[in-house]
Amino acid sequence: MIWSQLPQFFVSGLTSGSIYALIALGFGIIHNATGIVNFAQGEFVMLGAMTMISLTQVAGLPLPLAFPLAVLAVMAVGWLMEIGPIRRARSNNILILVMITVGASITMREIGMHVWGKTPRTLPPFSGEEPLVLGQAAILPQTLWILGITLVVVVLLGFFFSRTMVGKAMRAVAENRRGAALIGIGVYRMTLLSFVLSGGIGAVAGIIITPITTMSYSAGVMLALKGFAAAILGGYGSMRGAVVGGLLLGTLESFGAGFVSSAYKDAFAFFILLLVLFIRPTGLFGKEEIKRV
Repeated sequence: MIWSQLPQFFVSGLTSGSIYALIALGFGIIHNATGIVNFAQGEFVMLGAMTMISLTQVAGLPLPLAFPLAVLAVMAVGWLMEIGPIRRARSNNILILVMITVGASITMREIGMHVWGKTPRTLPPFSGEEPLVLGQAAILPQTLWILGITLVVVVLLGFFFSRTMVGKAMRAVAENRRGAALIGIGVYRMTLLSFVLSGGIGAVAGIIITPITTMSYSAGVMLALKGFAAAILGGYGSMRGAVVGGLLLGTLESFGAGFVSSAYKDAFAFFILLLVLFIRPTGLFGKEEIKRV
């Protein structure tokens, strides 16, 4: 009977993998601009979901209005994080900047606990709960929203980085920070934009996944770990790798839970990650750095 559930496992894997891909994209954007790992990325996800819950269930705003407002609110948090502790640190030491993001993560989590409490919360589905039966898989309408919105975000990011001057400037900073500064690119502006974009992407991920699962003040931690694992699996800093790594990790996690046990779902996903990194340390699409000494 378990083999007949393969389509359902695949759909579940794509659903969670899409969220991991969005989180991995957020990690990659900040890493490319600054070289650091933003450990507050999971809190961007949490803040997006909880802000959306407050706007819809407390303020009574309709979904089409609350969605962009929640995203903008978390983008503002990313903006404050960059112009505040990151920029005022006045340090290029990667370790110091990473520890600042750890402190920001803890601070956001504590604020979230005091504002929204410890009780997990959820959002209603965007368009009903009646599943669409396709073959042997039941697809929830929210799953289609997740896949569709993820695709839109990926396409828009691809267009932004390849067709706009600002996007190309961000790519130049990612390629060579000092060289970009020498040709007149505002490196600090690009860094600021990376935090703003990362906050927005994280918020989108949190908003679209909450109708399927629950969200609490501490839920961002595990989501960040999964997104970080997806980014490493695909090749840290690679946009294409983030998407492929997220979808692959979600699919492997789903099949592992189905064939082995849901209790080992997280362990199975990270075991696959370690196995891939043992074979290819740079990830699937990562590039080896060659330094002249």
